[in-house]
Amino acid sequence: MCGITGWIDFTRDVQQEDKQIQKMTEALQHRGPDETGYYFERHVGFGHQRLIVVDPAGGKQPMEHQKYILVYNGELYNTEEIRAELLREGWQFNSHSDTEVLLKSYIAWGENHVDKLNGIFAYAIWDSTKQQLFMARDRLGVKPLFFKQHQNGLLFGSEIKAILKHDEVNAVLKEDGLSEIFALGPSRTPGHGVFDQIEELRAAHIGIFDRNGWKTRRYWNVKSQVHNDSVEETAEKVRSLLIDAVERQLVSDVPLGTFLSGGVDSSAITAIATHYLVKNHKDTLQTFSIDYEDNEKYFTKSNFQPNQDTEFIKQMVSTLQTKQHSFVMDNHTLGKLLPDAVRHRDLPGMADVDSSLLWFCQQTKKEVTVALSGECADEIFGGYPWFYREDDLNREGFPWIRSSEVRQGLLRSEMNAKLNLAEYAKNRYQETIQETPLLEGEAPQDKARREMFYLNMHWFMPTLLDRKDRMSMGASFEARVPFSDHLLVEYVWNIPWEIKTYGNREKGILRKAMEGILPDEILYRKKSPYPKTHHPVYTELVINWMNHILNDKDSRLFDILDRSLVKELVDKKVANIRTPWFGQLMTGPQLLAHLAQIDFWLKEYNVAIDI
Repeated sequence: MCGITGWIDFTRDVQQEDKQIQKMTEALQHRGPDETGYYFERHVGFGHQRLIVVDPAGGKQPMEHQKYILVYNGELYNTEEIRAELLREGWQFNSHSDTEVLLKSYIAWGENHVDKLNGIFAYAIWDSTKQQLFMARDRLGVKPLFFKQHQNGLLFGSEIKAILKHDEVNAVLKEDGLSEIFALGPSRTPGHGVFDQIEELRAAHIGIFDRNGWKTRRYWNVKSQVHNDSVEETAEKVRSLLIDAVERQLVSDVPLGTFLSGGVDSSAITAIATHYLVKNHKDTLQTFSIDYEDNEKYFTKSNFQPNQDTEFIKQMVSTLQTKQHSFVMDNHTLGKLLPDAVRHRDLPGMADVDSSLLWFCQQTKKEVTVALSGECADEIFGGYPWFYREDDLNREGFPWIRSSEVRQGLLRSEMNAKLNLAEYAKNRYQETIQETPLLEGEAPQDKARREMFYLNMHWFMPTLLDRKDRMSMGASFEARVPFSDHLLVEYVWNIPWEIKTYGNREKGILRKAMEGILPDEILYRKKSPYPKTHHPVYTELVINWMNHILNDKDSRLFDILDRSLVKELVDKKVANIRTPWFGQLMTGPQLLAHLAQIDFWLKEYNVAIDI
């Protein structure tokens, strides 16, 4: 994995402004601390930070061939198939890196090469002859790519911070940016960069920039069609596709492991990986888990978190004989890393859900450089409560945001008059619903559920993938997500709800597909999300931080929110804040931490508010 950045301007001699590119590139050093590379010509500057995972000698970037220059962040999981096809066409290779395969596939097949790729990627290719920049992003948006049309040129980067390092770019929030933060946060509208004039290349899109300007097109989407496979055939196909995805993602020239929570998703990946390594006489798989100090003492059951992970993790480790690493996080570190989590996201995030993952990745990096993780299974198989609840299916709005009135009510009166958060969220919701590829003749309830799956694919899943990319890369660590394999996603998209919930269980067809691979206790464990702390020490840390902000006359948070209303929230000591701000986990302590992160972000990024 890597960090990429660049600047194209047809009216300036960019190579004379190399220090701009250097600053932009250095801002991404955490994404790739192993090597730094640059490319310059008159109107172009590229920067690259490399985290070495495959072919240390042969994968150096920027990579040049026949006047084409590539900077690339990601991993191709079908490198050898594409290489074989190119070899048949007469191409030769100097390395075994996927970087060289990617560049030569573009030269050979033009922009349609992207249809052949299986992987996670965001990259830019400069054609010196055509004087044209080509950019592409993977189908589910696992790897990020932001850009800004700037004067007569274009700036791009893996993270927003690279673009903001340019001397002529400022961090500015207009009405839509404020609405993104306070109506939708920590999610974002697909393609929206929050800061004024900064955009994100949408997942499954390509972009082209030349002297005629910028244009973009979508190259992939799920297609709705009738599913004719029986339950048994469906389970076998799901099993086959998941095994294929996991085994492809085990390719690495550096140590590799899996994250293990004891749930069905991470356990399935771990079991498949273990069987593959044993079959191929490779090293014992290393597995990694996280918990919090004294969580067994303070844990409280809920509909979302019915039990703790510990015993299920132990059973998986015992069954598979993995080399297990269990990390226990203390609450002071959890709080201390909240600002760092913002720095890595470039935006306010999911509070301790982010900072705990950042720490987890930092600890895991001490043992391995790559790990496979279970994100995306709930979104594609329907594991969340909102796939089941009738009121969510029939309600107009994001089911993971039930706090619109609270959000609006915290605004200062002048902001309240200018921002309509509920209306903004409703409009963004409707845009996605109208984009959903529907199946003609589908029953109303099936149509509503298909729209819910599409909504999750383009909103909730990207929020978690964004979190996973930023926190892992913040630790110079690569996280891979087999459930985001587009071949698996395409197939599961059309599985009817009654098969997805086989046996009247959430993700029932996935559980059936894993029969014989996972123990029954794991297969039929009730879903439990990513663990969070229940310790009162963390709550007190967050309240103390918020009290400090309340007493700071220069606090930026109160340029937007009403100080007295926020003080009321803090004085309640979060006991009465039970409706999640976002998703399932962001209740009282997480809400206060999120607001504190917003204050930190406004100051740290020197954000100007212009509405």
